Amino acid sequence: MYLRYSFRLEPTPGQRIALARTFGCARVVYNDALAVRKAAYLADGSRIAMGVLAKRVITEAKKTPERAWLAEVSVDALQSSLRDLDAAYANFFASVSGKRPGRRIGLPVFKSKKDSRQAVRFSRNGFRLRDNGRLNLAKIGDVRVRWSRELPSAPSSVTVIKDPSGRYFASFVVQVEPEPLAPVTSEVGIDLGLTHYAVLSDGQVIDNPRFLRRAERRLAKAQQALSRKAKGSRNRAKARLKVARAHARVADARRNWCHRNALRLVRDN
Repeated sequence: MYLRYSFRLEPTPGQRIALARTFGCARVVYNDALAVRKAAYLADGSRIAMGVLAKRVITEAKKTPERAWLAEVSVDALQSSLRDLDAAYANFFASVSGKRPGRRIGLPVFKSKKDSRQAVRFSRNGFRLRDNGRLNLAKIGDVRVRWSRELPSAPSSVTVIKDPSGRYFASFVVQVEPEPLAPVTSEVGIDLGLTHYAVLSDGQVIDNPRFLRRAERRLAKAQQALSRKAKGSRNRAKARLKVARAHARVADARRNWCHRNALRLVRDN
């Protein structure tokens, strides 16, 4: 099976600029390809092949003055953006036909440069892991990684993500063999509530940590400072990052707490 392993990245100022350029170019290629596919469908209901689409929005586009800057980033990241668009269409048609279970998936939509979360994917041709532990990304360089554990196998791809709080992460896709947990005989029922997070059938009570309530004062102060800044100013951008980081701390604490309790319940019962 395939799993994702995420690690924090620490790019240099120059690498941050290169990553921002890559995010932007991948977004432009995605939007250009989506516009071409929509135009072809409205014209005669046809579907453009991936090879033809890549030639039009990447290879030929680089030769035009309007898109010449596409040559400054890795072509692997641009091709991955097209594969993402193709997968989005495949998921849509599978959802409409009933082949894909779950909620209905809509048509792909255009990406905005104002999105607070940016991401770009590199295949095996676009990255490599150095012996010194750094992650080499095509046309970006060797980026420092905060390794918290070893990868179980060689990754097939990596997605570089910039979250709303300005942090960078590398999400590796690796293939691993399932390792079943040791069998246990105990069973437990779980009743989720409001006053308490959960009450177990064996009488154990899991209190609600209320991470957001603990951070309300810090969040309120940061949001008040944001409201006083002029729109479009650098000070407002800095204040927005402070608010995003405060929310990220709460989200990280909640996610960690949920994972720890879920893992304990699954291993013991």
